[in-house]
Amino acid sequence: MTTEEFQKKHNIVGKSKQTKDLVDIIQQVADADISILITGESGVGKEVFARAIHEASKRSSKNLVNVNCGAIPEGLLESELFGHEKGSFTGATDVRKGYFEIADKGTLFLDEIGEMSLTTQVKLLRVLETNEFMRLGSERVTSVDVRIIAATNKSLEQEVINKRFRNDLFFRLKAVTLTIPPLRERKEDILPLADYFIKNYSERNNLPPFEYSDDVPNFLVNYYWPGNIRELKNTIESALALNNTGKITSESFNLLLSRPTMLEESRNLPVYLDKPSDALDREMIYRALIDIKKDINDLKNIARINFNNVEDNSVKPSSVVSINELEKDAIENALEYTKWNKKLTSKLLNISERTLYRKLKEYEIN
Repeated sequence: MTTEEFQKKHNIVGKSKQTKDLVDIIQQVADADISILITGESGVGKEVFARAIHEASKRSSKNLVNVNCGAIPEGLLESELFGHEKGSFTGATDVRKGYFEIADKGTLFLDEIGEMSLTTQVKLLRVLETNEFMRLGSERVTSVDVRIIAATNKSLEQEVINKRFRNDLFFRLKAVTLTIPPLRERKEDILPLADYFIKNYSERNNLPPFEYSDDVPNFLVNYYWPGNIRELKNTIESALALNNTGKITSESFNLLLSRPTMLEESRNLPVYLDKPSDALDREMIYRALIDIKKDINDLKNIARINFNNVEDNSVKPSSVVSINELEKDAIENALEYTKWNKKLTSKLLNISERTLYRKLKEYEIN
């Protein structure tokens, strides 16, 4: 099967060399029955590639079970993965199979595996090494035959260094690693994806095919797409839903996408620039360096306050800002920038979604 035929069969859209190279690797490893780690930013299509691997493997007739490790509370993840016996904990009113049993002879896709607790990582490693586990509250060992595909938008190498991810589990998972580049690094894929989403939207809603004006391709290709393919899909569908002419233009996206701001006080990086990618990257770096310098100066100013000299009238209590206030402001600014996209917000703040939700509740942000 050619690369193009494989892409069409498994709905992998793209013409870039990066996408075709990934497809070539998938075709080589799909039947190898080894663990695969897929890395890349949120929204790049990790689940699409995981599904293609499963469908091209000898396990394709069995279940592909998707588990978002970041969306399940830490206390429940172990029960969800391994199942439980009746009465094993409060609320366990029935015997329940876990995802490993449901995926037996098939594939288990563990998305956002970097959010998994160290305790659960230990138990996952044991299953990978022995193909055996026990349900919560059970004394009976259950054997399974499951292929693991894991995905993360974090650097697991850095998580290992920071003692948040087990070194042995990391090396067990990364037998084969697929790194999916962000959409801004494979711009040849943008227009084929846009056409694909337009066609699908029209067919699902029984609408005649939409057209777009000559300015749309340049607009789409030069936008930064911080949310990657997910953002592209949502933007296209929103523009079509709000359109009543049957033809979309670059103006159709004006209210849907963030535009750059040149205000010095802005903390947002530019997201749309009609410039070559190298110029865009340089400007982003410059603005990031300016932000870092400002942060350092702010910290120096705070450090100058002599907290031991409480008699110093030059220091007013009202001028001291608490860490909690700074943290709340940072979360609110990030939410405003991402238009309340919590997944993108947590990535921007370099915290997990679980932590973000806890902070939203703690600071009563809603």
